[in-house]
Amino acid sequence: MMYRVWNYITTYSILLVLGAITALVWANLDAHSYHAFVDTILIKDFPVGHAHIGEDGHVHRTLTVHYLINDVLMAFFFFIAGKEVWEAVILKNGSLRGRRALTPLFATAGGMAGPVAVYLGLAALLGSDVFDAVARGWAIPTATDIAFSYIVGRIVFGAGHPAVRFLLLLAIADDAAGLIILAVFYPTGALAPEWLLLSLGAALGAYVLFNWLPLVLDGGRELKPVSTRIRKYLSFWPYAIAGAASWYGFQQAGLHPALGLLPVIPAVPHADRSFGIFSEAEEHLTDLLNRMEHILKLPVEVILFFFGLANAGVEFSSIGVPTWLVLAGLMIGKPLGVLAFGWLAARPLGFGLPPGMRVADLFVIGCVAAIGFTVSLFIAAVAFDPGPVQDAAKMGALLSFAAALVSIAVGRAFRIERQTS
Repeated sequence: MMYRVWNYITTYSILLVLGAITALVWANLDAHSYHAFVDTILIKDFPVGHAHIGEDGHVHRTLTVHYLINDVLMAFFFFIAGKEVWEAVILKNGSLRGRRALTPLFATAGGMAGPVAVYLGLAALLGSDVFDAVARGWAIPTATDIAFSYIVGRIVFGAGHPAVRFLLLLAIADDAAGLIILAVFYPTGALAPEWLLLSLGAALGAYVLFNWLPLVLDGGRELKPVSTRIRKYLSFWPYAIAGAASWYGFQQAGLHPALGLLPVIPAVPHADRSFGIFSEAEEHLTDLLNRMEHILKLPVEVILFFFGLANAGVEFSSIGVPTWLVLAGLMIGKPLGVLAFGWLAARPLGFGLPPGMRVADLFVIGCVAAIGFTVSLFIAAVAFDPGPVQDAAKMGALLSFAAALVSIAVGRAFRIERQTS
């Protein structure tokens, strides 16, 4: 599925890590200037931005650096993640279709239920005050960073081991569930669901006017002159305009606007097969969805650097109870959940495992998937208001990098035989 993605993954990881390291160093050397940068007001009283009630009693929006990065630019990252999920579900060779996907899907469910149970369970044991303060962050340890997990999975199992492909299926399904969690459980303000009609209308309009109608006008002609002309001269612009309208609808509806481009993905013409995110093989596919993905490649890499810069600036003194709860959820709940639910699907339910995989490999996969980082940081930023609890939770997401070392050690203890091809 993920054919020749190594160049993208390494580039993505290096830039994201560089941004996060820069933020950590900056925040611990001069926290005041760091937060002044993140909170810099770019435009006051703007149609998009952070909402607040002014002295006149009306809602005003202010565009800050943090809002620009997290709510506007990160929409392109989630567009690419959503594209991978959409192709995995809708295409005939999609990795999340049919019986072969059932065990990874069960393992994904366990990899989300386990962290939630550990996070909330430990918080409850620490008392009602702690539980009330941190309960809203229950989704932070459910995330799996697909890029870093892929890198560590290759180190532990080798590039040719079936567990690496299993891990990628799990990570894609985890991304899909994470998008749903963000939309449902972490609205950015008072819900106004009627605005979602704008998002849905924009997506449906783009599909009907620039995809379905041209095919109808082609009337079955082999060269498809109308469709070809539309895609040649209009390219991605109708979908970009629809995406902007959909994004605005999400903001006004109170849902996180970074997810605002997702409704438009099904409207974009796509190929009947997929080789995986930014794969070199997909450069030979001429469908518009893949072209849009490759147009976004470099911008998204830069955006992820700034995402790390704007969100990872946490002072080490902020380490506290939320830090350990997030880490426990990821590093204890994730492996146990993946193992338990994966075993249930593979053995009692009879869905099986890919040839060459053992049940013990499920636990190792869970350890690798415990690297939360990108999406964990994102959820922490929306789950809590800026302050000590948010900072401590973010530190837990950052420290989940320790799962890489744990995974390597566990892989050796379980005598994983690396397969290079």
